[in-house]
Amino acid sequence: MSESPQFPPLFTGKALPKHTDPFDKAVSRAIAGVDSGTIFYSEAVDTLRAALVLAPETPLEEAIQAVYVAQIGLAESLGALAPPEVPVHFAWPDRIKVNGAVCGGVRFAADVSDPKAHPDWLVIGIEVPFMHLGGEPGENPNQTCLYEEGCVDITPMALLESWSRHTLLWLTYFMDSGFARVHNEWRPRCDTLGETISQPRSGVFVGLDEKGRMLLRQGVMTETVSLIEFAEHL
Repeated sequence: MSESPQFPPLFTGKALPKHTDPFDKAVSRAIAGVDSGTIFYSEAVDTLRAALVLAPETPLEEAIQAVYVAQIGLAESLGALAPPEVPVHFAWPDRIKVNGAVCGGVRFAADVSDPKAHPDWLVIGIEVPFMHLGGEPGENPNQTCLYEEGCVDITPMALLESWSRHTLLWLTYFMDSGFARVHNEWRPRCDTLGETISQPRSGVFVGLDEKGRMLLRQGVMTETVSLIEFAEHL
């Protein structure tokens, strides 16, 4: 694997010093008008941190579904690079789980918050720890890192390359076919589906609706919870 990651067509990479937050940089550059498809990434070796800038052509309630695309891209890239016995799952709305423990996640922001408004930009960031930054391994059984799960042969830049390729592929599916195909791929990877959950709210996680909103049953009532509620406010 080359030191500088190679990105697929339509994506370009911008390397950042390891102490610079790629998500914050991506948001500031998106506001300034950077090209869609730009991925800002940290050169740190202990954690993969990257953020993709998109310029959606749909209202926010549809554009935000690309968050699921980024999650699928991450799960598929880990599946391709990690040992075959390492399972990767999602916990709604934004966490990635490896072997049942949280191992990073996604974050996202847009320049609008109204579901019907058309955003000028959408930034989706990923963060995956490769090694523990503090404390002893196993100290928190609900948190893990890739090296602790036997993924010692993966590097952040290799995972970044793979994530960019898988994410572009699924973005193409998403733009061509809509959310249904994305939903069908995402659903089996969600390990809290059908379970009683307490976060982000209490209830039974029934599934997702056609707009990608959580269906949460509380007694005889079912409410919808949108990813938009968990976008970072600028």
